[in-house]
Amino acid sequence: MSRKLTEFEKKVYDFIKEHNEMIVSNVPKNMSGAIPNLINAGLLERFRKPTSPWASKKKTFVKVINKKRL
Repeated sequence: MSRKLTEFEKKVYDFIKEHNEMIVSNVPKNMSGAIPNLINAGLLERFRKPTSPWASKKKTFVKVINKKRL
């Protein structure tokens, strides 16, 4: 998939890359709309994991898949 990213999508990608992995709910609301596009482009990975050893619920995280710089 060789789709060009918009400036805003690049900004969101860099923001998440700078923070390594982060909970989706901690991504600023104005940036969260670009996450599905970045996942579909193969640049981000979405996964679920517990935030503490005692938590029964899992939170959704996103992280950058190791690729070359855009």
